[in-house]
Amino acid sequence: MRQLEVERLLPRVVELACRAGEQVMAVYEEGRLELQSKADSSPLTRADIASHQCLVQGLADFGLGCPVVSEEEEVSVSERCDQGHFWLLDPLDGTKEFIARNGEFTVNVALIEAGRPVLGVVVAPALGQIYWAAKGLGAFRSVSGVVDRIHVSRALADGSAAAPLRVVVSKSHLDEDTQAFIGNLGRTTLLQAGSSLKFCLVAQGLADVYPRLAPTCEWDTAAAQLILEEAGGVVIDLEGKSLRYGKREVLNPSFIGACSRDVIPRA
Repeated sequence: MRQLEVERLLPRVVELACRAGEQVMAVYEEGRLELQSKADSSPLTRADIASHQCLVQGLADFGLGCPVVSEEEEVSVSERCDQGHFWLLDPLDGTKEFIARNGEFTVNVALIEAGRPVLGVVVAPALGQIYWAAKGLGAFRSVSGVVDRIHVSRALADGSAAAPLRVVVSKSHLDEDTQAFIGNLGRTTLLQAGSSLKFCLVAQGLADVYPRLAPTCEWDTAAAQLILEEAGGVVIDLEGKSLRYGKREVLNPSFIGACSRDVIPRA
C-alpha cells in the first residue's frame, strides 16, 4: 500500500476508533459490569464486544478487503500473515483498568504491512486523548481538539543526561523480571500507567523507558509501537530487533520501548 493511501486512510481510522471509544464509554458510564471470562481467564465486558463490532463493521465499510484480526474474535488469528496487509485490533486494551474505573484503557487500531505497523491509532476515551501515526509521517496527539506533534525526550535521547531515567510500568503486570531489569538501569523514577498508554508516555517525552518482560499479544502493541517509533523512539526485543507482526505465534517476545537504544543496558 502506497504511503499516500495510508495517509488518506488515517483520518478515517481515527474517526472510527473514536466511535468505538464512544461505544466503550456508553458501557463505562452505565456503571454496570456484566463480566465474562475468556478461555485464558482474562475478563471480557460488553464494552469489549461493542467496540469490536463497531471497528469490524467500520473497517468493512472501507472496502479495502484487508483481513481483520481482533483480540475479541479468536478465529481471526489465522488471518495474520507476515506478508501483505491486515488490520490488527484491540477493541479494549486495559480491561482490568476499565473494571477498576481508573480511565486508563484504550482502543487500539493498527494496519500491518509485511510484518510491520504502517498506521496506528490509540484512543483513550475516558481521558479525552487521541494518538495516531503513519509510517514516515510522524506521531500526533489530540486533547480537546488541540493537535500537537509529539516527540520522545530530547534530553535523554543521546543517553548522556544525568537525570534519573523515568521508567513506566504496568499497573497490572509488574513481574519480578521487570523489577530486576529496572534495577540494572541505575537511578530511576518509577511511573505507572495502564494499557498502551505506557508507550504513549514515552512517545510524548513524559517517560523514557517502558520495559515489558511479561506476556503480551500482537494486538496489545502494534498501534502504539508505531506511535512511539514515529515519535523518534524504539520498540525492540531483548536481541535488539524491532517487534514484528503476523508471526507464527501471536505472543510477543519480551521487549523494551524507549526514547533511544542508548538508554537500554546492553546484555
